[in-house]
Amino acid sequence: MSQSLSQVMGQYMRMEQRLTPQLIQSMDILQLNIMALENRVAEELEKNIALEREELEQEAPAKRREEPDNRGAVDTSEAASFNRLDGFSREYDLDAVDAPYTPRRGPTDGDRDPKMEAMANTASRPAGLDEYLLSQWRVLELDEETRRAGEAIIYHLEEDGYLKVRLEEVADSVRPPLAADVLERALALVQRLDPVGIAARDYQECLLLQLEAMPGDNRIERELIQNHLADIEKNRYPAIAKATGYSVGEIQEAVKAITSTLVLHPGYLVMERAVPRIQPDVLVDYSERNGELEVRLADGNNPRLRVSRKYADMLKAKENGKDVRDFVRKHVEAANALIDAIRYRRGRLLAVGEAIVERQRDFFEVGPQGLKVLRMSELAERLSCDPSTISRTVADKYMQTPRGIYPMRYFFTGGTETEDGQTTSWDSVKVRVSEIVEKEDGADPLNDDQIAAALKAEGIEISRRTVAKYRQQLNIPPARQRRKF
Repeated sequence: MSQSLSQVMGQYMRMEQRLTPQLIQSMDILQLNIMALENRVAEELEKNIALEREELEQEAPAKRREEPDNRGAVDTSEAASFNRLDGFSREYDLDAVDAPYTPRRGPTDGDRDPKMEAMANTASRPAGLDEYLLSQWRVLELDEETRRAGEAIIYHLEEDGYLKVRLEEVADSVRPPLAADVLERALALVQRLDPVGIAARDYQECLLLQLEAMPGDNRIERELIQNHLADIEKNRYPAIAKATGYSVGEIQEAVKAITSTLVLHPGYLVMERAVPRIQPDVLVDYSERNGELEVRLADGNNPRLRVSRKYADMLKAKENGKDVRDFVRKHVEAANALIDAIRYRRGRLLAVGEAIVERQRDFFEVGPQGLKVLRMSELAERLSCDPSTISRTVADKYMQTPRGIYPMRYFFTGGTETEDGQTTSWDSVKVRVSEIVEKEDGADPLNDDQIAAALKAEGIEISRRTVAKYRQQLNIPPARQRRKF
């Protein structure tokens, strides 16, 4: 049996889908939130000579009328660069090498550089935990070895103030290495710095360090922290009472004192955790005209951009030459693509926001328990797009509502159908679980089976396992740990 290979040339038709650069850019712009969009626009304005803001036309029309009409002429890149550098040098005295850096004050406030103004008004970075502790450590009278050991320990602390590496690792991180007894001595001294509880190696040590600094008789609290933290977490007060000889009431008062006066993360008392800034893209409020919910986009979603008339005219001028026109055409096309992408993002974001408000109207009236089932695939079919487009539209974006600011993804949820045929979202079921637990008898809390039965009586049928999952997501402990003595 013989086999042969042959190559034959031929023509045939086929359909395939390709992502054009313009489509890729549109998807990229669609996914940006309002702050990222503002940064992206600023970058494009810096690098694209054919892109400009419409506000520039309105800010200085008289000045522009005085300028000679240079349309059709071409500025070489070298000349333009030197002109910008020359203007920058005159503005900030860069030619005066020996003089200190002092920006010249313009004749009016309107002539100030907005970027330099923003930099001058930016708050300085707050001192970190290590800087705060080192400022205390350096004023202590210590020998050189102890001083080095303390600094090494401070540099190894986590943001919350804990020392989560072994002292042997701290010793090996410095040169020359430090002795174990020196590190132990330095650790004891670091743990006396403010805030109290710093440089602890676990929760128990952190709480005991704080307890030692407190005045008064703390025998019960010390006994509980040293020997019964696990029992406290599991609400085993009778077992603790039997082991210690203290009454349940005394134990409850001691636990209340521990939780109200001691902190688990002393480092955050010095340096608060950075909270990301949230700026909503979509604004929802009741209309003053008719009292209906009204959806609009925040101002930054629609930067007023346009293609520069100067470069648009240069593109048409034959005397500029092919190379020049090709260079200008590249920037003009990029500017138009960006403007179209932003316009597409604005329209899609507004359509999705309006669809959310229409579907989740009960949420705005009664709160999370009014959430309805809303799936991205359902909305994508309605808006004649792919579900991935809906996902990009709501990614990292927030909606400001009369009930607060929520991620737009929050309004997309699955759910179940009640006995009367109504749909209810899983989030609204979670709210009902939380409400049932809040109203239970503390002396005889409900277990997961009883909570599932209570929901079934309301027409919501879910399993005990689902109740347990929702309870854990809500940080609600099991019935045994919720029991009040």
